Amino acid sequence: MALDTVLPARLATRVPTAPIAAGGLIGGFAVAVATDSRPLGGVVLAACGLTCIAIWSRRDGRGVTAKLTAAGLVGFALSHALGLVIGAWPSVLVISAVVSALCWRVSDSRWLGERT
Repeated sequence: MALDTVLPARLATRVPTAPIAAGGLIGGFAVAVATDSRPLGGVVLAACGLTCIAIWSRRDGRGVTAKLTAAGLVGFALSHALGLVIGAWPSVLVISAVVSALCWRVSDSRWLGERT
């Protein structure tokens, strides 16, 4: 299946990934806690992550896609370690804010920041 049929270029340039990335981290954790099912939380996280990857691939290319994907994965891993220090929810919120800001800075602002 061609990426163009899944995500038209016009749509890719208009969708901000920062809230999708943050929503995936926060929503994934919330679902895992609420349902007591880590795999179900992982499904939410993966769905949001794959959505971001599709958008970055379409509008930013492989380099940005690889960097932001790595940042999301590292953030996910760090949230577990940070959670031992400051608590689970504060950790998820901090990491989500950092990943979201990075998505905005590296990708979204280039496509959405100039619009009025």
